[in-house]
Amino acid sequence: MTQAVPMTEIWRGPFLESVHAGHAVICNADGEIREAWGDPELVVLSRSASKMIQALPLINSGAADAAGLTPEHLALSCASHIGMPRHTKRVADWLDALGLGESDLRCGSHAPYDMDTRDALLIAGETPCQYHNNCSGKHSGFLTLNRHLKGGAEYIDPDHPVQKAILDAFETATGETSPGFGIDGCSAPNFASTLHGMARAMAHFAASPDDSAESRLHQAMRLHPDLVAGEGAACTELMRATKGRAAIKTGAEGFYNAIIPDLKLGVALKIVDGTTRASECAIAAILVRLGVLEADHPAVMRVMNAPITNRRGITTGWIRPSPKLI
Repeated sequence: MTQAVPMTEIWRGPFLESVHAGHAVICNADGEIREAWGDPELVVLSRSASKMIQALPLINSGAADAAGLTPEHLALSCASHIGMPRHTKRVADWLDALGLGESDLRCGSHAPYDMDTRDALLIAGETPCQYHNNCSGKHSGFLTLNRHLKGGAEYIDPDHPVQKAILDAFETATGETSPGFGIDGCSAPNFASTLHGMARAMAHFAASPDDSAESRLHQAMRLHPDLVAGEGAACTELMRATKGRAAIKTGAEGFYNAIIPDLKLGVALKIVDGTTRASECAIAAILVRLGVLEADHPAVMRVMNAPITNRRGITTGWIRPSPKLI
């Protein structure tokens, strides 16, 4: 099957109102497909879901250990954080320890996704800075690697040593030659692969030995899910719900990855229309299918089989996984 398959359904009362289609692959430690929906050979941009791959050279180069980075730093290097003080302060302290600052970042600024932090900035009459960018942790990792490599200031350029190291790590992990890249929202290259290749990379992470860079990264994510995203975010809440069994990471335009070390499995998922609510529901359903999540866990029920309410708080429908995922 090469066509996208229904993955998430939106019901209004007794009527199926909308359907979100997508593709997904579950890979084992040998890189073989255990189960798939849609087209495993679809070429995709995994966006922020592949940040753990982008962080591999940070460790494998020796830069992380030379800089004394902790699991908290490593979790932030894989993060799409929501801009809470716990995120921005750690990023600021990290760069300060390197003798760097906010102006050295090349990710750009945006309003924090955390509403309390956003409101506090507005009340104080302050504007967001690059520390608030959800990718500032990843870029702090880039800057740490760049200092180690003694590269130039424009570390996001595709031909920069930092990005060349990331491309090498990406192709090794996916087992593929990348056909190219797009520029991500944070201005860094985002390399393409097949969906199978991305699931293979996640399985590679899941099966890597405890002292490997891959293991250090997914362990950091599982240990600090609050730094990978933040309170109320699906990545954080679902990782907590697995009780540390899985590292789960979203990416823009309906992408999700999951690393499941005890099963030595990797999951990659893409919703065709790029809808986040659909990708959250679908990844939760697949992890329930694999026995990693409980369907009745409150965090799962917020994204899968969740009620849809109107402005008066009346339940008008439901968001449900397609029967093909159950």
